[in-house]
Amino acid sequence: MKPFENALRQLNIAAQAINLNSDILKRLSVPDKIITANLPIKKDDGTLQIYEAYRVQYNNARGPYKGGIRFHPQVDIDEVKALSFWMTIKCAVVGIPMGGGKGGVTVDVKTTSDSELEKISRAWVGAFKDLIGPDKDVPAPDVYTNPQTMAWMADEYSKLVGAKKLGVVTGKPLDMGGSQGRGAATAKGGMFVLADLVAKRSWDPKNMSVAVQGLGNVGGGMAKFLFDEGYKVVAVADSKSIIYKEDGLNIDEVLSRKENKQTLNDLPGVKEISLTEFFALPVDVLVPAALENQITLENADSIKAKVILEMGNGPTTPEADKILFAKKVEVIPDVLANAGGVTVSYFEWLQNNEDKYWSEDEVNAKLKEIMIDAWQKTFDIAQEKNVDYRTAAFILAIGRLAEAMSK
Repeated sequence: MKPFENALRQLNIAAQAINLNSDILKRLSVPDKIITANLPIKKDDGTLQIYEAYRVQYNNARGPYKGGIRFHPQVDIDEVKALSFWMTIKCAVVGIPMGGGKGGVTVDVKTTSDSELEKISRAWVGAFKDLIGPDKDVPAPDVYTNPQTMAWMADEYSKLVGAKKLGVVTGKPLDMGGSQGRGAATAKGGMFVLADLVAKRSWDPKNMSVAVQGLGNVGGGMAKFLFDEGYKVVAVADSKSIIYKEDGLNIDEVLSRKENKQTLNDLPGVKEISLTEFFALPVDVLVPAALENQITLENADSIKAKVILEMGNGPTTPEADKILFAKKVEVIPDVLANAGGVTVSYFEWLQNNEDKYWSEDEVNAKLKEIMIDAWQKTFDIAQEKNVDYRTAAFILAIGRLAEAMSK
C-alpha cells in the first residue's frame, strides 16, 4: 500500500465526481519537482556518515510550496511525494494561498545527538537553499523535527543569503518570529471541526468515548483537548504500548508519564491491548494521529466508531474508505482535520513578512473561522453529491486548484 498510489486514487475518485478536465488531472498527478541530495555529516565520534535528503515541490499554482520536513529512518521518495500532494490539497481545502511540498532526511533521531541533528538541519538548507525561500518554498516541522530544527534552518538560510529571512520556514520558536498558538494549532483545528460535527448531530461530549492513536504533539494535544472538554478517553496508543481503561484514562497522568519517558502499561486499572483490538473498540470517536495506512481493508469492517477524525496523514486507504462510507462512519479526512497546523504556519509566514505579530487569541479566532468555513463547505458538498467527506474535501480543493492552474 504505497502512500502515493493511495493519494492518486483519492484524487481520481474526486476527479470523476466532477468530470475534471483531463489536462488538469494529469498535471495534478505528478509533482513539479523531485530534488534529492546526499548530506555528508561528521558525527561526534569523528566518523563520516552520508544522509539521504529529499524535497518534493508538488504544486505552486496557488502560492509558494509549503510543507514539513520529517527526520525518520523510513522516509522515502514515495512517502514524501504523497505527503507533498496532500499538502497541496490541504492548503486548497482551507483556502490559504500556498501550494504543497514536503521534505525529509533518512535518519533515526533516537540514535543521533543534538549536535549531529543541528549539522543535518543546516546541511539540508545548504543543499536546497536555491530552491527554498519566503516567496518560493516555505518548510516547517514534521515528524521528529521541531521549533529548534526550524531555528537552525532559518539561521543557516539567513547566513547563506546574507540577510535576515525568518519567513523561510515556519514553526519557529517565538523569539525567532514564531507564531503564538502554533504548537497546539493542528490539534486545536481538529477540535474545532469535531465540535461542530458533534453539535450538528446533537451529541453530548460528556457521553462520548474516544480512542487516540499517537501521543506526539498532535495526538497528545488532541487527547488533552478531548479530556478537558469532558470526552472519556478510554484508550491511547503510542509506539511502545496500547492501553485501555473502560471508565476513562486520566490524560494528564498519561502525558506526564510520556513526557518523563515512563511506561504507560502499569497505570492503575489499565489493560494492555493489541492494535487490532484498539481499532475494534466500541468508541464514539477514533483519532488516528500516527503514520499512514493504519485503517485498511483488513480492519475497516471491525471499526465500531461513529466518527474517525484523521489527525495523522494518510491513515485510511481507499478500500477502507468504501467500507466505512457503507457503514455510515463519518470520516473527517486528514486534508481537513489536521489542516490547523499549516493554517497557523501561513499566519506565521504572514506575520514575518509584515513584521507584525498577533496575540494567541487573535490567532485562534482566525484559525477557527478558516477551519469552520472549510468544514462547512466540505459538509455541504458531501450532502449535495452524496459522497464521503474526503471526496467532498478533494472536490473543494481541486476546484480551487483548477481555477488557479487555468489562469
